[in-house]
Amino acid sequence: MQLTKDKVAVLNYTLKDKDNKIMDQSDDGTFTYLHGAKNLIPALENALEGKQAGDKVNVVVEPENAYGHRDEKKIQRVPRKMFPPEQELAVGMPFQSATPDGTAVNVVITALEEHEVVIDGNHPLAGMALHFDIDLLEVRDASEEELAHGHVHGPGGHQH
Repeated sequence: MQLTKDKVAVLNYTLKDKDNKIMDQSDDGTFTYLHGAKNLIPALENALEGKQAGDKVNVVVEPENAYGHRDEKKIQRVPRKMFPPEQELAVGMPFQSATPDGTAVNVVITALEEHEVVIDGNHPLAGMALHFDIDLLEVRDASEEELAHGHVHGPGGHQH
């Protein structure tokens, strides 16, 4: 069976950077998703389109087709007093902020200074070419419930 829209894919993946350093991999040995439901970055999903169980796929997704290029405008210095005084801050700490129009934005603290905190709103993988090694283990039809919910359900039904 070919992997097409509304099919479920079960795969193993390893994500590496340009220097072949492993950045992520399927934790329990497999990753399962509903193809065509925007659960993966589009370029990766396109690379898997039409593949079958047993296929091995190696694909490089360039930044413009993944999480974009780094945008220096998304790095800001904010006054330390914007954080509650009792809140302990650390470099690498993620939190949510809001744009002036109220849109939620995920940011990470990249530096702590005496009176300022430097935050970065770029996705952690922005600016990086993503090297995927994928073993497609299984392709199956999605259940009606999975199609209705837009994602795969684990053994015994949905867990949300």
